[in-house]
Amino acid sequence: MPHANHLYAIAIGSNRPHGRHGRPPAVIAAAIARLDEAFALFDASPIMLNRATGGAGRDFANAAALVETPLDPTALLAQLKAIEHDFGRRTGRRWGPRVLDLDIVAWSGGKFDSRHLTIPHRRLAIRDFVLTPLAFIAPNWRLIGSLTTRHLAARLARPAPAR
Repeated sequence: MPHANHLYAIAIGSNRPHGRHGRPPAVIAAAIARLDEAFALFDASPIMLNRATGGAGRDFANAAALVETPLDPTALLAQLKAIEHDFGRRTGRRWGPRVLDLDIVAWSGGKFDSRHLTIPHRRLAIRDFVLTPLAFIAPNWRLIGSLTTRHLAARLARPAPAR
């Protein structure tokens, strides 16, 4: 009996140039091509430029991709970490610069929680650099309860109330 495929939302980020691929937007494009080779790429968002958060320093290029695979979340995470490593990512400072960052932010199986992975991503609702690209390709995906990608992205786009 064949395994059922799962749909995953992958957040993609880069803020360091790569020797072969070049500047971060080109790294993102190469990563999307790699996801297409490794899995069934369902869709990918436009590449967007965003200000760095935390101590990352350089600004980021970000995108989101939807991939289909029979892998469970833990196995997919291992594959994504291998792709990051192939692109030159090394473990280091938590909010530091990185050539490639691939995060599972949602999957068709709903919630998932293990020692190394939580889906949906714990900070998903406050990360416009993830929600905005994801809203291009999965606006109606219910990410947190009844809240869709579009709803969460719209919340972040609203101006803060005056104090």
